[in-house]
Amino acid sequence: MQSRIKTPAEIEAMRQGGKILATIFAGLKKHVVVGMSELEADAWVDAEIKRLGASATYKTPEVEFPNAICISVNDAIVHGVPTDYRFESGDIVSFDLVITYKGMKTDSAFTMVVGEEPTGAKKHLLNFTERSLFAGIDAIKGPTYTGDIGHAVEGVLKGAKLGIIRDLVGHGVGHEMHQDPEVPNWGQKGGGVLLVPGDTIAIEPMATLGGEKIKTDSDGWTIRTRDGSLSAHFEHTVLVTEDGVEILTQL
Repeated sequence: MQSRIKTPAEIEAMRQGGKILATIFAGLKKHVVVGMSELEADAWVDAEIKRLGASATYKTPEVEFPNAICISVNDAIVHGVPTDYRFESGDIVSFDLVITYKGMKTDSAFTMVVGEEPTGAKKHLLNFTERSLFAGIDAIKGPTYTGDIGHAVEGVLKGAKLGIIRDLVGHGVGHEMHQDPEVPNWGQKGGGVLLVPGDTIAIEPMATLGGEKIKTDSDGWTIRTRDGSLSAHFEHTVLVTEDGVEILTQL
């Protein structure tokens, strides 16, 4: 079991890798259009990862996911396997990506509406799910309990009357894609695991316009809302510092 705490060199590698991931996402948001297939989007991401000198973590023996990126549409929450499905105007699409750079992994996700500006319930879902992510990040004031993060995320999502996915959680990240500790999207202040400077975690609220129950497709990967309601997913890899937090996966 590798240490949770990262060395300065490992942190710098994650900082550089996080910028690469954020650069890919900035391009992807402009690249995705109505009529593009999930597989075409995946191929673009795969090429960008290589062009920028990183590698696609999902395609490694450690994970054995068939593609470079997870693409989850509408009622799919996470781990969507790219297919030849072509995006339609109004689709809610979540993109979740892990890359490896200089041996260290960073993890991020975002949700967008394809082909149109989000309005109504879709806008509410995306806005408050993303807002809950930043509430969780803002809860980190140096050494912080995972329960403090979950409590902040849960407060935003409950206030927005969104379903909170409780069967899936954030996690430590760095040496491996998923490391201890788990970082749930709910919790009690002062509960859970104490995070200390040098810890790097992925905070990733997942919310729905309906219920909280989930189901897995026959592909063994794609996880959907059991009631068919729309969902959103936002995620950043962050570094706990002496007196706060640094977001590693943003430009």
